[in-house]
Amino acid sequence: MGWWDGMLAALCVASCCTCAVAQERPGRVAICGGDVIARGSAGRAIDGRTFALDDGREIRLAGIEVPPLPQPQDSVVAPGGTEARDALAALLAAGEVVLKRAEIPSDRYGHVLAFAFVSREGVERFVQAELIAAGQARVAARVGSRDCAAELLRRENAARTAKLGLWGNSYYELFNAANPTDVLAERGRFGLIEGKVVSVRESGATIYVNFGRRWTEDFTVTILKRNVRSFLAAGLEPGRLAGRHIRVRGWIEERGGPWIEAARPEQIELTDRE
Repeated sequence: MGWWDGMLAALCVASCCTCAVAQERPGRVAICGGDVIARGSAGRAIDGRTFALDDGREIRLAGIEVPPLPQPQDSVVAPGGTEARDALAALLAAGEVVLKRAEIPSDRYGHVLAFAFVSREGVERFVQAELIAAGQARVAARVGSRDCAAELLRRENAARTAKLGLWGNSYYELFNAANPTDVLAERGRFGLIEGKVVSVRESGATIYVNFGRRWTEDFTVTILKRNVRSFLAAGLEPGRLAGRHIRVRGWIEERGGPWIEAARPEQIELTDRE
């Protein structure tokens, strides 16, 4: 068994053999990404979601969040950044990289945003899905296709249940919405927060999903009314979230209390169905 095969085997074991599942159900990975925008070989992995093609273009994987690489000036280092980069490098090695169009084509730094697939000996691996299934990445606040988001969330939930990768570290534990002080202490971080919705209110162009009665102190999720159509299309009606247990993902901000803006339906999962 060569180095590449050994690494893929390890990733398969770590992710409950999702590699094999992807081969058995190829349609499930085909739902992510649009048309093919590029093919080539990967040069090097820059971090856990960024790599260079052999022609010099830098590609950023759409739909996932990974820990940053540690920097000398960091006083607090998010664990897992180096491991995520190494996992990406292993997946990209010695195969043809196929890039499929993401909903947003590039970021503000000029990186091409794409869904990446690696083909080797007739087998195609979906890079984002492999990283998530191994616990080396989390599903981002914006994915694009709701079917793609559902598939990636399914893999993330399995990795979290098995405490693989990041999920085995207490740094990445889910936050409890009932403890807003703890959530607020993590402002500026991408996080997942769970709790029971107390009420849903509307004011002007905004819907407020409240997790407590002290609106200036408790955790709140906001949804702009102009985005409601996409939530309804995904079968998620904001006005009916009161009394439901949900999981929200996004960047934690502060508006008196902790706050996340949900611009996409994939940011909210109904956990009382689990």
